Amino acid sequence: MNDGTVVLPWLVIRQDDNGNCYRVGRYATKAEAQRIADRLDDRGPKRLYWVERLNQNGGR
Repeated sequence: MNDGTVVLPWLVIRQDDNGNCYRVGRYATKAEAQRIADRLDDRGPKRLYWVERLNQNGGR
């Protein structure tokens, strides 16, 4: 990371009860992303949260 940029390769994804998916946030570590996903998942029914890693090209 010599260019001064921060790498946030871990995504938290939310799927609602209609099957729509949304990126909730980006995180530096898988553990951090998983903590957020677990906390959000406890908030209520009909929402599913999971963690994904971005690929080298910045896509899912």
